[in-house]
Amino acid sequence: MPGHLLLRTVPHRLVLMKKINLQEKLALINDHWNPRIAGELNHQQVKLVKFQGPFTWHHHENEDELFMVINGRFKMEYRDESGGEKSIWIEPGEMIIVPKGTEHRPVAEEECHVLLFEPATTLNTGNQDNEFTRRELAAI
Repeated sequence: MPGHLLLRTVPHRLVLMKKINLQEKLALINDHWNPRIAGELNHQQVKLVKFQGPFTWHHHENEDELFMVINGRFKMEYRDESGGEKSIWIEPGEMIIVPKGTEHRPVAEEECHVLLFEPATTLNTGNQDNEFTRRELAAI
């Protein structure tokens, strides 16, 4: 099958590996702040999303999040233990892990393409429910 590699035969089943081209998948996305599922493993999801403008401030009680920039750049704003606001720029090929419980929001001055890696249970807006919230994610 094109795009698939037969890895090995395991008793009673075939194991297939699928190559995923991130640029091709990102080309299918024509909106912002609407993550798509590009892959799943071990109750985790690999998501692709395009950022533009500011997102909503939020946190996740039970999940850490990984953000990796594919194209563009964004600023991760966050609140430290004292409630003070800080920020850090994430450039192409860089990633940042936001620990659970950390109040944060990504901000992209221009369109930015991002890979997210997080538990499948992670709601994109965490403790917030607003116009950015996506309860059901499409697979691409």
